[in-house]
Amino acid sequence: MKRHMALGDFLVAYLRKIGVDHIFGIPGDLALKLFFALGRRQGMKIITFSHEPGVGFAADGYARATGKIGVACVTYGAGGHNMVNPVAGSFSERVPILIFSGGPGEEERKLGTLIHHQAREIESQHRIFQEVTCASRVLTDPLRAARELHEVVSAIWAEQRPGYIEIHRDMVDQIIDVPDELIEWDGHLHWHESDARKVEEAARETAAMFNHSRHPITITGIEIHRYKASHELVSLAEKMGAPVCTTVLGKGAFPMDHPLHLGVHVGPISPPPIVQRMDRADFVLNLGCLKTDMNFGNRPPRVIQGKTVWSVDRKVDVKYHTYTDVGVRDFVRALLKQKLRAHKETVTYADNLRDVPARDGKQVRVGQILLAVNEFLSAHRRYMVVTESGDMLFGGLDVRVPHHGTYLAQGFYASMGFAVPAAIGAQIGSGMRPLILCGDGGFQMTGPEISHAPILKLNPIVLLINNGGWGIFRPVVERRELLDIPPWPYAALARDWGGTGFEVRTLSELRNALVEADKAQSFVIIDIKVERDDLSPVTVKYIKAAAKRSQAPRKAARGFAR
Repeated sequence: MKRHMALGDFLVAYLRKIGVDHIFGIPGDLALKLFFALGRRQGMKIITFSHEPGVGFAADGYARATGKIGVACVTYGAGGHNMVNPVAGSFSERVPILIFSGGPGEEERKLGTLIHHQAREIESQHRIFQEVTCASRVLTDPLRAARELHEVVSAIWAEQRPGYIEIHRDMVDQIIDVPDELIEWDGHLHWHESDARKVEEAARETAAMFNHSRHPITITGIEIHRYKASHELVSLAEKMGAPVCTTVLGKGAFPMDHPLHLGVHVGPISPPPIVQRMDRADFVLNLGCLKTDMNFGNRPPRVIQGKTVWSVDRKVDVKYHTYTDVGVRDFVRALLKQKLRAHKETVTYADNLRDVPARDGKQVRVGQILLAVNEFLSAHRRYMVVTESGDMLFGGLDVRVPHHGTYLAQGFYASMGFAVPAAIGAQIGSGMRPLILCGDGGFQMTGPEISHAPILKLNPIVLLINNGGWGIFRPVVERRELLDIPPWPYAALARDWGGTGFEVRTLSELRNALVEADKAQSFVIIDIKVERDDLSPVTVKYIKAAAKRSQAPRKAARGFAR
């Protein structure tokens, strides 16, 4: 960094200082100067995609897999507006990404006429992004530009949510002032500081509750991931000795093969052993769990009156009162320092696959696919699992990634089209090979982005569960034909795009295809033909529970009428 430098050069220097070396994007006329400034010699590694949603999901996957800030660069209007959906998902799920957008120059704005790509007003795109980011700026002042960028990035890191920077094309080469404190800064970003006195008191009170309990349990959520507290959580769990569940959104925040891992808690539709253990609990420690319908089976979270501690959103609820300004990581560290009575309990991992038949020779079922995936993962290290929304979001809850493997899914926002581009971004950032669980409906949205894999020297494996449509909705609609989609030749497309393709119908064929896919140097699509109405065990439970709830008011109304 220099005291005076072009804004485009400053962006590269700043991003390097915070450890960013990849930018995902698509060039466009109002962002060309910005795009190529970032990609100059000694600049960033620019990763381009075919459509902006793929850009957004890839930056999101990169951030989830690496723990760094994911960065995207798109053009104004037609490009920026295409990014709103993936950015909204990152906002909902606490993923730190930085979006750069180009924009019209000062001379164009002075014309007083509409500018191509403009929606309502020139400022409209910025206003839209204010709804799905924690901080945003349009950089127009050379004296303030460097500081404003730093303010947005600092907020992104502290909040673990997206931020937005708009740079109009005549600003890219503008000479800006860089404050001395940024030149001397070591690039280290900080989370919000906790109030040490409140942290200590909250931990002391929580420890007393735990020590008086006989059947404690811990539920782990997404903030443990985002605030890099997984190692501390493992130490705390081993000190406590109580079973640990994760939420849907927090799956992977606690090692899936740890002897204290009980499984994924999804409220009343959890595996029966988890439901029974929760019913026995006399103390529940919730760490970083967002209070969402997806995390708790579309039901309000179960709060044991007076015996629940909830640490999330920089506060800790203990019994009937709240400690503010307490981050979950600081809270976990403070609990580790407390004197805790070691609880002793034999924990048996629970999933929904216990009753899935292992027979072969017939058309493979979704439950059998999940069993085969678990067999494969138990024998192969260095794989991450990325699941698509829809049936595979629920099916993925029964996937167990051992060896401290990574698991990625949009467990709350649940936008279809997430998995393939997110897996590409995640492999670029982490180097781990992705195993992608994806329905044919989700694949037809963004799956063709996998055609970029050979250029990028990536080799993800896609298990494409092919039921001919948006199958998760078939049990709940009358006009099922509206859910059908065209039958793409997925295996042939894989070969045409430079990868490897398989078609399988039986369990043994799937196992053989996985063996061959593991050997492949290129990306692989395994087209798995399943019955049209076949769904994962958790999806079936979720749909039945939702149907039961939707009918309850009608039954009550009929009873009232009588």
